[in-house]
Amino acid sequence: MNIQTAKRLDTVEEYYFSTKLREVRELASSGKPILNMAIGSPDLDPPAEVVKAIQEAVLKQGAHKYQSYQGLPELREAIADFYKTKYAVDLNPKNEILPLMGSKEGVMHISLAYLNEGDEVLVPNPGYPTYTSVTKLVGATPVFYDLVEENGWEPDLHSLSKRDLSKVKLMWINYPHMPTGASGSVEMFQKIVDFAKKHSILLVKDNPYSFILNDSPVSILSVPGAREVALELNSLSKTFNMAGWRVGMVSGSSDKIEAILKVKSNMDSGMFQGIQKGAIAALKISNGWYDKMNAIYAERRVLIWELASKLGCTFDRAAKGMFVWAKLPNGLEAIPFTDYVLYKKDIFVAPGDIFGSNGKGYIRFSLCVSKDNIQEAIQRFGNQELELNNELMNQKA
Repeated sequence: MNIQTAKRLDTVEEYYFSTKLREVRELASSGKPILNMAIGSPDLDPPAEVVKAIQEAVLKQGAHKYQSYQGLPELREAIADFYKTKYAVDLNPKNEILPLMGSKEGVMHISLAYLNEGDEVLVPNPGYPTYTSVTKLVGATPVFYDLVEENGWEPDLHSLSKRDLSKVKLMWINYPHMPTGASGSVEMFQKIVDFAKKHSILLVKDNPYSFILNDSPVSILSVPGAREVALELNSLSKTFNMAGWRVGMVSGSSDKIEAILKVKSNMDSGMFQGIQKGAIAALKISNGWYDKMNAIYAERRVLIWELASKLGCTFDRAAKGMFVWAKLPNGLEAIPFTDYVLYKKDIFVAPGDIFGSNGKGYIRFSLCVSKDNIQEAIQRFGNQELELNNELMNQKA
């Protein structure tokens, strides 16, 4: 019996990393010494206090029951305290914060809450592919806005304003930006908020990289007037090495949180209490944690810069976050380049193309790789940069 899938699946492909990682795993299982330098999945442990909190929580009476759709009150209070301390943003924990099972689900919840079929969504190019796929899955239309190196990977709002924006309902922004590492600025955020207000667009800032090699974390909700038009997604995945725990949050005005809760409450039955207790412990961690993590990432980044330079790439040393976004030399194409590196050197690096057409000619390295493995990658190339470039240029020709 051939039961047809929904037509919405015709609009999307399986996530690149889902398919490519299967191939990488197969290569590794066949004995290849694969070094995965593509994925932003922290390889370090969460704070010891966090692990202890969940261990203790699982033994508490009632820990295994269904939990509130809005999360524990003390978790929302911890998030509010975190936003006050780290971003100077006051949030009402009762109705302006909604814990999520990872911020990725928030992309879907927000889209389901606000988008109708035929609505348009401003999506950054390059940017997180999930913005595009979720937009298509809910029947809306992605409209890509260019981010280019020459403009500091910031949107050209003047050009955007000349477009027909009458159908645009939502705009995604993400700073510190993935994949480029552009930090954005308070001035830029104010301009984007003003733009959103002028055109009646819901602005959503995805903010998971705030504290990775970034001395000036900013919440969009700190911008005057932002609460009228903006939501912010955030996550514990990167900051506290808790990617597998799936803990995120969305913050904003109470009416917007209420709309998202209508969706979320019909899609899950609350987050496990032990995970919430661990999240509370993470949000209360001292500043020494951030210093420790950033010292490790800073050392790794220097080595990644060395590797990128060996490959003839150029990159921005002022970029933030847990990736190095590097431009390939001589007009090389990223997908053939990364395939060559995977099959010839057993190193998996992300091609920039998967983040949008403006990612062509770029590659992305993750900092979620040990110093020893980065040094191993450098050694695998030895003095073969010239050979590598010549072979790839011959392929291009």
